[in-house]
Amino acid sequence: MAENSWHAFDDGTTLGQKGSENGVTMRDEEHPLGARITLERGCHAAPFAITCGIYGCMLHTRFFSGESEACSEYDLMRSALSSLLAKASESGEESGKVIIEGVSAFVEAYP
Repeated sequence: MAENSWHAFDDGTTLGQKGSENGVTMRDEEHPLGARITLERGCHAAPFAITCGIYGCMLHTRFFSGESEACSEYDLMRSALSSLLAKASESGEESGKVIIEGVSAFVEAYP
């Protein structure tokens, strides 16, 4: 499934609402293979936060001081999640192993 498989989470109703890091949700997207990524501004811990997860497996949050960097990293992380989900979906019985190894690499690449 391609990068363009992402769609607005909950039909976009979360935009402008308080997010998990107590900021205002700027972007919030879901992948049909089971992942979500959210960008917030005005969070308690930092000016910007990206929270992403693979359902039932991983939840990961990063914090940023600038909007430009946060937006750029959001796009990079979304692309990396797409690749990981595609690889796992193509691996059949090995999908669990692919996800575990992929999550580890993802968190290392995006600390």
